[in-house]
Amino acid sequence: MSQFSFHWQLAHRILRDKGNKFSKPIIRLSVFGVALGVVIMLIAIGVTAGYKQVIEDKVVTMGQHIRISHYDRNYSYEQIPITLNDTLLQDIHRCPEVVSIQPYATKVGIIKTADQVEGVVLKGVNYSFDGRHFAHNLLEGDTLQFNDTVAGNQIILSKRLADKLQIKVGDKVRTYFVQDPPRQRSFTLVGIYETGLPEYDSKFALVDLRHVQKLNDWDSNQVSGVEVLTRDYRLIDQVGEQLHHQIDINLKAETVKQIYPEIFDWIALFDTNVSVLLIITTCVCMITMMSIFFIIILEQTRLIGILKTMGMKTKHVVQTFLVVAGNTLLKGLLVGNVIGLGLGWLQQKTHLIKLNPDTYYVNYVPIKFEILEVLLLNLGVFAACMLVLVVPAWIISKKISPVKAVQFE
Repeated sequence: MSQFSFHWQLAHRILRDKGNKFSKPIIRLSVFGVALGVVIMLIAIGVTAGYKQVIEDKVVTMGQHIRISHYDRNYSYEQIPITLNDTLLQDIHRCPEVVSIQPYATKVGIIKTADQVEGVVLKGVNYSFDGRHFAHNLLEGDTLQFNDTVAGNQIILSKRLADKLQIKVGDKVRTYFVQDPPRQRSFTLVGIYETGLPEYDSKFALVDLRHVQKLNDWDSNQVSGVEVLTRDYRLIDQVGEQLHHQIDINLKAETVKQIYPEIFDWIALFDTNVSVLLIITTCVCMITMMSIFFIIILEQTRLIGILKTMGMKTKHVVQTFLVVAGNTLLKGLLVGNVIGLGLGWLQQKTHLIKLNPDTYYVNYVPIKFEILEVLLLNLGVFAACMLVLVVPAWIISKKISPVKAVQFE
């Protein structure tokens, strides 16, 4: 019989011993405590990952990862145009992380109905616009359709703007532009979207890029900027920095984090809060395991004395009781994972827990579990709890005298 097999069987007997009337309910309580801690930690990391994924998807559907525009100090939507030529395209594609580019142009206007007036920012896009990805935000209608010869008179509005203007899909939308001379355009509403991000929903309407170019008196190569989609969202800071140095000195590359810092600063608070929560919950699990460990050793003092009298070394006694603690800890982790992942799966499928989208940018609690994160969480909790037990186990087992322990009641 191997040494580990002997420790395992002895630990199994200790846990199975019907005479342990005091420690058994305490062990069950510790399993529940560890399980509850694991559930809390799994939900915390799942919600954080889910929020990041949802916000990333929403931002990408409207603006990609990185925006390249003219390097001026004008922060309005009436931007100085840049020329979309082969040199700029080559500079962008020199970065291997770039997946696609999307030119755009913006124009501030006014939408007027019979009894409503609302300001709007027309965002012109062309055939490179990812309509399939954007379709996830559509509540009604369809995405823009592009014609090779003429600009289509289609427009997509947010639900917020459509509700204020009291218009629906199929209605005519008259827009007016304050310039010299003043201009007017008539569009047909083909779609209504909702991202949940006020920065988009309160301002932007999508139209054919060529309309905005004509309104701005630009030629077909002039645009407000270029939006770049990267291969890996986690690398947008590095890619943004690289593009900024590759493109012309009169241009700038900004990541969505720099364009909308208020959104991503808010998301960053989740990481801080979750880190604090993980540390506190892990400490609670460690204290729980230490408590049950002391109780088990106290109840098995007589057994420790007998084992030492029979010649068992202190380190082998320690190993046996660490196996007992590890068995209890693994049960808690198993129960916690089943409950935590089960609750997460239920929320993913049913969106049972709702949120106020005006505050949280989404109308339900999003959850996403990464296998690697779940495994690392379990390994981290197990390692931390087992490490804090080694020293007290050694000290207690070393201090227990065989003669006094055998007499212990």
